[in-house]
Amino acid sequence: MQVDLPDFALVVLIGASGSGKSTFAKTHFLPTEVLSSDYLRGVVCDDEGSLEATGDAFAALHYLAGIRLRRRKLTVIDATNVQEHARKPLLALAHQFHAVPVAIVLDVPEKTCHARNQGRPNRDFGPHVVQRHTKDLKRSLKFLKKEGFRYVFHLEGEEAIAATELTRVPLWTDKRSEHGPFDFIGDVHGCYDELSELIGKLGYDEFGAHPENRRLVFVGDLVDRGPKSVEVATWVMDAVAAGRALCVPGNHDDKLKRALEGKKVTINHGLEQSLEQINALPEAEREAFKAQFIKFVDSLVSHLWLEDGALCVAHAGIREDLIGRASRVVREFCLYGDPTGERDERGLPIRRDWAADYSGKTAVVYGHTPIEQAQWRGNTINLDTGCVFGGQLTALRWPERELIGVEAKATYAEHPAPPPSLAQGGSARNEPGWVPTGVGLNLADFTGRRIIETRLGGNITIAEGNAAAALEVISRFAVHPRWLAYLPPTMSPVETSKADGYLERPEEACAYFAKSGFDEIICQEKHMGSRAVVIVCRDEAVAQKRFGTESGETGVILTRTGRPFFDTQSQTEALLSELREALTETKLWEELETDWLILDSELLPWNAKAQGLLQKQYAPVGVAGAVSLSAARNLTEQATEREIAGCSALAQRLRERETQLAAYQEAYRRYCWPVSGLEGVKLAPFQLLAAEGRTLLEHDHLWHMQTLARLAAVSGRFIATEFRALSPSDPSQVKELSQWWDKKTEEGIEGIVVKTRESIPVRNLTTSLRVQPAVKVRGREYLRIIYGPEYTAMENLSRLRERGLSGKRSLALREFALGVEGLERFIRREPLRRVHECAFAVLALESEPVDPRL
Repeated sequence: MQVDLPDFALVVLIGASGSGKSTFAKTHFLPTEVLSSDYLRGVVCDDEGSLEATGDAFAALHYLAGIRLRRRKLTVIDATNVQEHARKPLLALAHQFHAVPVAIVLDVPEKTCHARNQGRPNRDFGPHVVQRHTKDLKRSLKFLKKEGFRYVFHLEGEEAIAATELTRVPLWTDKRSEHGPFDFIGDVHGCYDELSELIGKLGYDEFGAHPENRRLVFVGDLVDRGPKSVEVATWVMDAVAAGRALCVPGNHDDKLKRALEGKKVTINHGLEQSLEQINALPEAEREAFKAQFIKFVDSLVSHLWLEDGALCVAHAGIREDLIGRASRVVREFCLYGDPTGERDERGLPIRRDWAADYSGKTAVVYGHTPIEQAQWRGNTINLDTGCVFGGQLTALRWPERELIGVEAKATYAEHPAPPPSLAQGGSARNEPGWVPTGVGLNLADFTGRRIIETRLGGNITIAEGNAAAALEVISRFAVHPRWLAYLPPTMSPVETSKADGYLERPEEACAYFAKSGFDEIICQEKHMGSRAVVIVCRDEAVAQKRFGTESGETGVILTRTGRPFFDTQSQTEALLSELREALTETKLWEELETDWLILDSELLPWNAKAQGLLQKQYAPVGVAGAVSLSAARNLTEQATEREIAGCSALAQRLRERETQLAAYQEAYRRYCWPVSGLEGVKLAPFQLLAAEGRTLLEHDHLWHMQTLARLAAVSGRFIATEFRALSPSDPSQVKELSQWWDKKTEEGIEGIVVKTRESIPVRNLTTSLRVQPAVKVRGREYLRIIYGPEYTAMENLSRLRERGLSGKRSLALREFALGVEGLERFIRREPLRRVHECAFAVLALESEPVDPRL
């Protein structure tokens, strides 16, 4: 017997003890797919034959079955299941998780079952048990479908069981093997002229064929309200039949089908127009259309799960837990949304806003409820822009995520509750947009141990304690999550130098990248400021549309921990205004084809943000050291004059320590200058991270440096970062770099950052990250701030040279991968939770311990 089994099902094996259920399960299913009541008796009490443990064994079985079904895993129940009361909780599980309930009946003669039991341990019961099982089985056979099993396969006799061939088939909603490119079209509602114009605009011919083999996907509601429902339905049915289009049913399509079948329906909401148009057809044409339309709608499935699971289309939308499943509940949700059962004052059903809580990885395309403009909301988009009500007919191009629309040629119907622009007689705008809503964040998504999938770094684990530390910081001090598309990664220092008196030098950085196989590197000046991530929008309207702002912000300037850089929004807006003007003057808005940008930069001077650190840590050390060392030196010098033994050497040592302390004080003082408001503040941008529709990481660092240097040419507020491009394996170029580094660090810069020329140092975009994107080479005097005034003493330097880099480098790679992942998710307009978790994880990783000598 050929058994076509849905690949997501709850399979209930039914048969008397000894009928061969376990053998059948072992033959046709994976061991992990089978839940055996006998095995679970052994699990709970170490005795598979203990009838006393049956209750606990079945409690475990039902619990494990629920977990597997929730995870959309085929599950097989290996138990006798010959009585209805045993099958009832299993059917309830199938219905709860929208799995297809399947019964496979193994009908074997009593004598055969009894003989098998006699040869098995723990089966010493008499033939009356098998006789009772067989009687219950025969009694159940004709009722299995009525109980709720969608498929019943009755295998009679040993030969039929042995000859069974089982084939797994995808559920009718599971079209993950179907790949684009696709063009999704919103609710047409009989607007045939607009549909013809739109498919032409999308590049299709009159039959729906596309030169680039794109396919149309209709979100349903082809009919009602509009003037040409017959023409729309006929065109779509022909395109689907020819394999040029896909379609899901809308509630209006389903209602028209039921009306044409002669079922009792209420004739309203545009159904009367469709019936009138159909009845106006010549009789033969009318009957042919009715038969074709009924068959067509019957053939449509509730939703289509496409693109390896990355994409789903359903007329009224779909919750994440319903995708790829099949049941009456799933179909009704896809047709009508999530009604509360209540109605508003106009008699319209009140629906829950399922999209507000949607946080799935699968993008959902839907329609059903007219809106003013199509825009991404989390990872969902509603394409019903009310064409029949005088709005637009909208299409979504996938994977481009580009929206294309055509204006309605007339207002064909009046909506009982129109969006504002439709109520005013205007057309629905169709600009691409995405508003990330903070209300969609759930605390449970950011607590406990987390695992985050990244393109460059694979799965990155966040420990529970680290997540708690990040939650404390981000919830108390960070900006609104809508702005946290990116936090910068930590950076590893270069390998330890063996040069006399140095801990770090650029020669080691060149050797690292040469050994890693990179032919060109960028060495840029490391400004002694504070890291600042800048998000700037062209105007307030752009900020509201793209970032969902509500209080007039046009961007943010963030510290590396996600806090606002300035104490007041007015300071932030003043600096953003100057940046906007510079971007306008350099024509970078037009050149980059964007209305917003994310930049990585340094904000100077250091004390603009680190004033507290200077006052509470560095300056007190300097003052206390100067006072104490001076007093100690004076005493030892007096003792030396009295010729007290050993004091001369001690006085010399104290003078050396005073010199080192003075160098320490000079080191932090040179990075500070007076600031008042924005007076004295400088911004040194060094990388453009993202713009509308794309990250800018496909450009190399040379492009970034040269592009951003243009800002400094038009405004003194901005600093062009000095850099060198060279081959790390060329000794003469390495020598020149070292000389430049010596000169610049002696002049007082912090040091340099050495990077691969590529922004992402991988040879293939599908390859994971293995090489440090950048390493820092800090100047000899600057390191006094980090390690203390006397770190250059040989005894101290030798201890520092034993520092371990592996932990820091692992951290830098993971944080870099998370930063890129967050930007890419933001560009793809994924749900706010998915974008925010990357920035959250970067902050969480900062609490991981690393070698304190770094």
